[in-house]
Amino acid sequence: MTREVQQRPPAVVRVADLVARGLVAPEAAPAVERVTQEFSLRITAEMAAAIDPADPSDPIARQFVPGTAELDIAPDEVADPIGDGAHEIAPGLIRRYPDRALLKPTHLCQVYCRFCFRRETVGGDPGLGEAELAAALDRIRAEAGLFEVILSGGDPLVLSDRRIGRILDALDAIDHVGVVRFHTRIPIVDPARITPALLNLLDRRAAIWFVLHVNHASELTENAKKSIRALSRAGVPLLAQTVLLKGINDDAAILEDLFRSLVALRVKPYYLHHLDRARGTGHFRTSLAEGRSLMRTLRGRLTGIAQPTYMLDIPGGYGKVPVGPDYVASAGPGLYRVTDPHGATHDYRDGSDGVPD
Repeated sequence: MTREVQQRPPAVVRVADLVARGLVAPEAAPAVERVTQEFSLRITAEMAAAIDPADPSDPIARQFVPGTAELDIAPDEVADPIGDGAHEIAPGLIRRYPDRALLKPTHLCQVYCRFCFRRETVGGDPGLGEAELAAALDRIRAEAGLFEVILSGGDPLVLSDRRIGRILDALDAIDHVGVVRFHTRIPIVDPARITPALLNLLDRRAAIWFVLHVNHASELTENAKKSIRALSRAGVPLLAQTVLLKGINDDAAILEDLFRSLVALRVKPYYLHHLDRARGTGHFRTSLAEGRSLMRTLRGRLTGIAQPTYMLDIPGGYGKVPVGPDYVASAGPGLYRVTDPHGATHDYRDGSDGVPD
């Protein structure tokens, strides 16, 4: 008996497909073609169907449809804005922190975000070959301090169940690896990928966590919600990371809607990323002051479980740091001035001995 293979609608991979869907004007097609020669194009059928072609500011279209502004490269924008290359300790294995490492088994994604910090490397090269992957796994075995391995790329869920299973088998057999974390957009952009067979692969000794990349509540289609619920029912802890993007989600009400929607799906908003300085992404970038102001507004009106940490990945590979608003300032020996969520200030004395800060 032959096994039936589920066929999913084809992705949008050509500029001609964008023109046919009304997402790119015919006269703009040649210029957009030049953009796609530099930075990859792919939009899943799920996300393409969710775009409103009549809305020039559609938040999904702005994330995935190429535009000529991507060819405007600022002097401070670089190919490797977070310094992956400086911290690669084996093929596809990045270690920037003592207790965790990031493994990139593939460079492929189901969608290519127009603001991606790895846009120089994703899209063409499929990723690690068998020998390279074996070398990366050997290095993880040899590094006893590695408690957590983050599977990224690319998107690790583009891999077949068989290859994912082999990677998880290898990591599960390494005693010092206690957590395997998937960084993925696929449960949202290609929800049909979340199958019972895949869910069965995730029952492991090491804890499997998923961090979902989602930037706007419009991405949470009914199919995406079903895939997220399936992961939750399978016992997979779910976090979300969001990139702060000018013209897409740089508004407190939009972020509030997104974070509440995620919490209702049992997904904890984890990080709100300040946009990295990847080439051709300046039109998406807000200022740190704008981001901090947004976080201050959210603190006053959004439940604590829906609050992410606003993070800056310091250019050059120096690591991530929280850059949210400050609520406490020193006002003298043992005295602090504290700002409440409504903007009022209050004095707070730390202890009774008056020891200087």
